[in-house]
Amino acid sequence: MDLRFGDSEPTDDERAAVDELLGPPASSWEGAERTEEDLRYSRGGRAARDRRDLLLPGLHALNDRIGWISRGALAHLCRRLTVPPAEAYGVATSYALFSVSPRPTTVLHVCTDLTCTAAGAAALCAGLASRLDGDDRVMVRHSPCLGLCERAPAALTIKAGDPVRTAVSAPATVEATVLAATAPDSAPEEPPARAAVARAGDPTPTPPKKEQTGVAVPPPPPLPLLTRVGVVDPSSLDDYRAHGGYTALRRALALGPTAVLREIVDSGLVGHGDAAFPSGPAPRATPIGLAWQAVASRPGHPHHLVCNASASGPGAFTDRVLMEGDPYALVEAMTIAAYAVGAPHGYLYLRGEHPRAARRMRRAVERARARGLLGDDILGRGHSFDIEIRRGAGAYVCGEETAVLRSIEGYRPEPRPTPPFPTEKGLFGGPTVVADVETLLHVLPILTGGPAAYRSGLVSVSGGVERPGVHELPSGTTLGELLTRAGVRPGLRAVLLGGAAGRFVRPDELDVPVRSGVVIAFDGTVPLPRLLLRVAEFFRDESCGSCVPCRIGTVRQAEAVRRIVDRPGPAAADDVTLLGEVGRAMRDASLCGLGRNAWNAVESGVERLGVYG
Repeated sequence: MDLRFGDSEPTDDERAAVDELLGPPASSWEGAERTEEDLRYSRGGRAARDRRDLLLPGLHALNDRIGWISRGALAHLCRRLTVPPAEAYGVATSYALFSVSPRPTTVLHVCTDLTCTAAGAAALCAGLASRLDGDDRVMVRHSPCLGLCERAPAALTIKAGDPVRTAVSAPATVEATVLAATAPDSAPEEPPARAAVARAGDPTPTPPKKEQTGVAVPPPPPLPLLTRVGVVDPSSLDDYRAHGGYTALRRALALGPTAVLREIVDSGLVGHGDAAFPSGPAPRATPIGLAWQAVASRPGHPHHLVCNASASGPGAFTDRVLMEGDPYALVEAMTIAAYAVGAPHGYLYLRGEHPRAARRMRRAVERARARGLLGDDILGRGHSFDIEIRRGAGAYVCGEETAVLRSIEGYRPEPRPTPPFPTEKGLFGGPTVVADVETLLHVLPILTGGPAAYRSGLVSVSGGVERPGVHELPSGTTLGELLTRAGVRPGLRAVLLGGAAGRFVRPDELDVPVRSGVVIAFDGTVPLPRLLLRVAEFFRDESCGSCVPCRIGTVRQAEAVRRIVDRPGPAAADDVTLLGEVGRAMRDASLCGLGRNAWNAVESGVERLGVYG
């Protein structure tokens, strides 16, 4: 791909896909017919360059309509946005869901990541290969985690067209997945999010304790984050308001931005994610209230708010469940955060692999806007704020806060060095708050119940348990208590705490407290060396390549683990030593958390579980 546009031309469908997004070209600068006025001077170039951030939506428009992105289509999009084709090619090839090579209009993504592997993904892939082999209408692709781990194994069908059609198979059988791939409109609807939720106070196998009087101790008060999931109609704004919705926003508007920030600071709220750090603030975590105060006090304008709902590590599905089951809560929470920091516009960046979450969030934003809860003069209090939804396209690195900003801006999703931090110079160069879904949703109970209401966290549990799903836990809950609640199966061999970037713990170490994040349980039916190889391959594939320690280190790590798996025992000693050297280099010198944490699970598997003897 050259810096020049070349002579490739788009098809009529490709041109229509781009022009429906961007509107008709306004001048010859963007590809319209040249006029006499254009011969005297050029016009429109600056306006086109200012829309660089529409590059990712433009790539989605082409991929959704056609199924892949041709040279002619990419050149047309680049003309419209005045982006060099070589740069746009680099962006398009950064995402797993896009293709710059011809392929069938139907692509079947079959998850082969940790939880799905443990649930029989290999047998599913073999069955699909025997049924779909020779069918040139469907391309089957092995995929990293699809975020459907509580219903593993999982598959996602995407059929390009106008409109694009999707179908989820989870738990996936060969018959159901073949039906979804060949006739996505006939595939059954996904089960409701309630199947993935376990609230405090729900029945568990453990009977209530009794005091000396013989009276059962009442269950703990319900924790707030999942209280509406599976209870309210996620499409109904009225139902959301009937269950306490928009109470927090009204109180925020009554308090004023400074008082809202003070309550968040007093609560001790810190960022949440998929790392499942022990109880208390995560390493390097800044209290959210202080970060928001820093943005609010910055003189540069406009301020920006970004909700990063793109967590895509193996075992991470909390964001999907929250957005599918309680979408208006996220709209309200983003509105409050924007009010507190003075942001007139917010971006919700979510995974391209979650079509139902995208549909429900889009509907919630549209209905909130229609009812005066987004837009100008919200609730008649003079606060103006709106939300724009941006879809990712399969890039784990977008979980890093500076990478997601570059993705929104229309560049390759690569982390940038800090400082300056996003609170100083973030999206489009302005002060920016970047927060995850769970962190934002904690703002609602804090404002309605006071700072002490921040007392719980969400953990997505999958693997060898009877009740996988999102569990809401009081602060201080241990891993053992969580697994008892989830119904851990006999033969527990190891637990991966924190997903691919986390660590393995042994069955005798379950007293570690869990705050939030990812927990995957494995029994003896799953060969742990193969799991560590999958972790190593995951980081090799997901590295953005921006820095040498991660770009080279993840490749060398995967090679060493592969050799160890193929020839275990004493012959593996040199490769175990090499793993330690490579891992320490990545941890010490990588640009972002992807490289710095790529060795964690492998290290713990080698040193603490005795995986390689």
